[in-house]
Amino acid sequence: MFPIRDSKTSKKFPIVNLLIIIANIYFFTQELIAPDIELFVLQYALIPQNIDFSQIQTLKPLITSIFLHAGFLHILSNMWFLWIFGDNIEAVMGHVKYFIFYIFCGVLASTVQYFFIADKTIPMLGASGAIAGVLGAYLKYFPKNSVDTIIPIFGLPVIIAIPAAFILVYWFFTQAFNGVATVFTGTAAVGGIAYIAHASGFLAGITFSNYFVWARRRH
Repeated sequence: MFPIRDSKTSKKFPIVNLLIIIANIYFFTQELIAPDIELFVLQYALIPQNIDFSQIQTLKPLITSIFLHAGFLHILSNMWFLWIFGDNIEAVMGHVKYFIFYIFCGVLASTVQYFFIADKTIPMLGASGAIAGVLGAYLKYFPKNSVDTIIPIFGLPVIIAIPAAFILVYWFFTQAFNGVATVFTGTAAVGGIAYIAHASGFLAGITFSNYFVWARRRH
């Protein structure tokens, strides 16, 4: 399943959501044109073994890593999901709170993933944890929206309107299931997709989004 648009877009211009997307594209470009890409990644990605919570300077990658990506498909899929679902969340939170919420979910998601691979030197990077938080908030505030989704039927792409709640719950359980699998099989420590971060970001979005929404919206 691949979503292409939701049924009720925000009536407010999502300036922060757009700026976040632009920032991700900019830093991905800097990553590609860096004289030494490996050195660039090691400098700004999250290297679990380098984290020391008693030294604040070592925590900077918890933020910088969520603006890096591992390839074109990685950034395109992430930014597409953010474009579809982020504008509604920015509308209910307001511009500043939305930005803080986005960073908060990204940092929390990376931190949870870190605890499972704390002694490893594999770089962690990507905005998926932060975007998962946006998806969690979307499920909380817009579960009845429908999402036009491309679904292959007999090998042919068909666009079907599916309830947002179904898509997002399905997405979460696939991430959670794979996350648990990586823990029990030990693959969480050998690289690949950070399923634990995805599931953690999603739960953070559901759990904490209420604290970032204007009081009138909560009521």
